Amino acid sequence: MTLLPKLLLTSLAVATLQGCAPLMTQSPEGSIRPLNAVADGEDKHLMLFGHDVVSYFTESKHRLGSPAIKTVIDGVTFRFATAEHKSLFDKEPAKYMPQFNGYCANGIVYGIPWGGDADSWRIIDGKLYMFGGKGSRDGFFVDVPRNMAYANKYWNEEVKGSNAFVQRVKRLIVNRVPHYQTGEQLADEVKRTGGGKS
Repeated sequence: MTLLPKLLLTSLAVATLQGCAPLMTQSPEGSIRPLNAVADGEDKHLMLFGHDVVSYFTESKHRLGSPAIKTVIDGVTFRFATAEHKSLFDKEPAKYMPQFNGYCANGIVYGIPWGGDADSWRIIDGKLYMFGGKGSRDGFFVDVPRNMAYANKYWNEEVKGSNAFVQRVKRLIVNRVPHYQTGEQLADEVKRTGGGKS
């Protein structure tokens, strides 16, 4: 084996090992997978970086939860800023659960479970949607019905229950969806249409 293939194999092995922690954190064994999660201490699958999912509904803002006030569902940890928020969540978890398990709704339009910032969000028809930033949010809002249809289709047909890393590779590198847009193309569409009404 020549030096170049050895270097490529070594690089691939290193990249794979470096990707193992997020791969396991975002694709747990339970029914809530994949999910926008991080590991933090004993919380191996912490939803939305520890932000309180109820605060989006009750306070119209993102707010960090406390490690001392939490609920664990199927191995996924949800933290809350107050005991009242925990109580509301415990009564109706589905009401407060971020759609697409906290991933960027605009990424799911392309079948890609990626992104989803705690400070970039909207409540649409009583459901919480996260976005990877203002550009992604504006792109989604250029045509909400179209993008919602694509996102629901790809979430239900291939992303839900998948391994986040494998799904990203599939839709970013191997086989992009027919309507895929780069960040630059999406920004051009937002500009051309007068911007998403987000």
